[in-house]
Amino acid sequence: MQKKMIILIAGPTASGKSKLGLALAKHFGGEIINADSMQIYKEISILTSKPTLKERTLIKHNLYGFNSVKSNFTTGDWLSLATKKIDDQWKRNKTPIIVGGTGLYFKALTDGLAKIPPIPNSLRKNIRQLHKNIGQKKFFLKLLKLDPLAKKFVSPTDPQRTIRAYEVKKFTKNSLFELIKQTRSNFDNSVFKKLFIDIPREDLSKKIETRVEEMFKSGAIKEAERFFKMKISQDLSANKIIGINEIKDYLNGKITIKKTKELIIQKTRQYAKRQFTWARGHMKSWGMIYSPNIKDLSQKAINRIS
Repeated sequence: MQKKMIILIAGPTASGKSKLGLALAKHFGGEIINADSMQIYKEISILTSKPTLKERTLIKHNLYGFNSVKSNFTTGDWLSLATKKIDDQWKRNKTPIIVGGTGLYFKALTDGLAKIPPIPNSLRKNIRQLHKNIGQKKFFLKLLKLDPLAKKFVSPTDPQRTIRAYEVKKFTKNSLFELIKQTRSNFDNSVFKKLFIDIPREDLSKKIETRVEEMFKSGAIKEAERFFKMKISQDLSANKIIGINEIKDYLNGKITIKKTKELIIQKTRQYAKRQFTWARGHMKSWGMIYSPNIKDLSQKAINRIS
C-alpha cells in the first residue's frame, strides 16, 4: 500500500498546470481534482481554459464543468466536495492531484475554513453600501474601531477582506481573526506535497498571448453569446470570467476585435500578477519549480515529491 499523499499544483494562469497535473497523475497513479473557481462551470469551457476533452479522457478529472453559471458556489462548497473526492481516491489507492489557480481553495484545504454562520443579505448589502459611500480608507478605520484584532490579518488596501471582517464581527460579535485562529485543516500537513509553477514573467506573457489567440479560434465569441442569452444575474461570480465583458463590448460595437483581444490579454496578465502576489503571501512553504520543457518540469516535480 502506497503512502497517503495529496499533490497540490498551483501557479498563475497559462503556466502549464494542467500538463504537469497529467504527467504526475500518470507517474503516481493519480486522479486530478480541479481547484480553479472558474473551471467549475458547465457552460463555459473556452474562456476558462478547461482541460481538453482529450486530456480528460486520458486521466480522470474531477470537479470540472459540473456547476451552472446560474448558481452560486462558495469556497466551502468546493472544500466539502474536494475532501470527499480525496477520501474516495485514497480508498481506491489513488493519489489525489489538486490542480488550479484559486489560492483560496488551496488555503481552505491546507489550513481549514473558518466556520462562519451565513450572514443575512440585508446586513451584507448595508455594509457594502457603507463601504461604497465612505471609501476603503475610512471604512478600514471603522473596522479597526469595531475589531482592533483586524489589523493583524487585514491589509488596509484589501477591500474584500476588510468588508468580510466587518460583517463577521457585526453579525457574530466574534473577530474573524479569532475564528481563523481556531480553524484546522481536515488533513495532517505532512500529506501535502505543494508545488507552485514559478514561470518567468516574459515566458508567461507570451503564453497568455498565444492562449487568447487560441480561444478566439476555438469559438470564444459563440460561447460568450450563449452565455449572454442565459441572462444571468449580475451579482453571480460567472460574470467575473475574463473575456465576458470585453466580448460583450465587441458585440455591442463599442470596440474592435483587436482591442477585445488586447484587453483580455491585459486583464489576464493582471490576474496572473495577483496570483503571484497571493503566492508570495500565502505559499511561502511551497516548492517553486519551473522549466519551459514539460518533461523537465515533471522531473523537477517528481524529485520534490519523492
